[in-house]
Amino acid sequence: MTIHVVEAGQTVNSIAQQYGVTPERIIIDNELPNPNNLVVGQSIVIRVPELTHTVVQGDTLFGIAQQYGVEPLQILQNNPRIAARQALTPGETIVISFQNGERLGSIVINGYAYPFINRDVLRMTLPYLTYLSIFTYGFTPAGDLIPIDDTELIQIAREFGVAPIMMLAPMSADQNFDPQIAHEMFINPEGQNRLIENIVTNMQAKGYVGLDIDFEFIQPEDREAFINFIRNVNTRLDQEGLLTLVALAPKTSGEQTGLLYEAHDYPAIGAIADMVLLMTYEWGYLFGPPMATSPLNNVRTVLEYGVSVIPPEKVLMGVPNYSYDWPLPFIQGETMAQALSNQEAIYRASQYGVTIQFDPVAQAPFYFYTDGNGVEHVVWFDDARSMDAKFRLINEFGLAGAGYWQIMDFFPASWMVTTSLYEIEKVAELQLQ
Repeated sequence: MTIHVVEAGQTVNSIAQQYGVTPERIIIDNELPNPNNLVVGQSIVIRVPELTHTVVQGDTLFGIAQQYGVEPLQILQNNPRIAARQALTPGETIVISFQNGERLGSIVINGYAYPFINRDVLRMTLPYLTYLSIFTYGFTPAGDLIPIDDTELIQIAREFGVAPIMMLAPMSADQNFDPQIAHEMFINPEGQNRLIENIVTNMQAKGYVGLDIDFEFIQPEDREAFINFIRNVNTRLDQEGLLTLVALAPKTSGEQTGLLYEAHDYPAIGAIADMVLLMTYEWGYLFGPPMATSPLNNVRTVLEYGVSVIPPEKVLMGVPNYSYDWPLPFIQGETMAQALSNQEAIYRASQYGVTIQFDPVAQAPFYFYTDGNGVEHVVWFDDARSMDAKFRLINEFGLAGAGYWQIMDFFPASWMVTTSLYEIEKVAELQLQ
């Protein structure tokens, strides 16, 4: 894998010629939103096919994989559009393998999705995942689960050898985190026990392999009650051979103050849970000042503290899959950013003919543009370079892997970087034929 940064005057054709690949390969692999109008500073992933196969009538995914002695998932990872179509087209050329350097090891990847995710996007993404966390079950203080429409997502995940994880969060009717719901459950032992039994029953009925506890903005005075709840859940899930995963705010020390952080006790929770997700994103956020969503220097600081008090082999690094566009000037309390996919961010740059810059400290791309109404904007997003920098931290810190918030948009550059650096672990069997 090579990450090429576009220079002035370059085209897809000239870049393809430089690396000895076809323009079509670059366009397909990167799903370029702007193949005829590349942007200076845009990063493009170059992968050189090592072995290809031309599909003939009667070919199947498993048959081709067997012919070349590879895993079917490797073919799906190299050709994600096959997963979306759920079919092979006679005459098309698929890549069996790419030339690749030495990988850094194997990791687990958890992806978060809402039940309304586009099914094509889901199918293209699943070959890159170990687990799929479906957002989210709510609950009442009395211990009743508030269900979601998760049946189809679980079925599709299983087809691709991805193990589903049930999510639990204290959510209000307007889908915001509500610490009062959690508090009332914490102080109601009967309701808590009933909730845990309802969780186990639901997980077994639907085939979930683990529970993701995503309790945010917990009241500081509920710190010990939250830890006890996690302990009670983990004890019960252990009896059934089920995993406990806890999402934690991005702390840099045990003394960090603030409603988001104080109840998230890294050492205590890390000792109980099977895995933890450190939510290393949202430094740049909808109502905050413009900056990278997950600046590498900030991510590194959180990981340094995290692995000092939690076994690194339990830790998943949070990875964002979205970008923000802020109108300028930024006014605190008034300015609201617009959320974009990373592909949309590239397309917008090409629309306005801007130059993409790269912050060497945050290891993140950004650009400025002026819209049709004369309003200046700044866009911070992720590209192959920023994802490469983030994913190398997994090997550096010896982490278990990563957790993507969220997989609602397909981000080809990120998956190419990931599979070039690591082998993705699977804990379930592929059911596709």
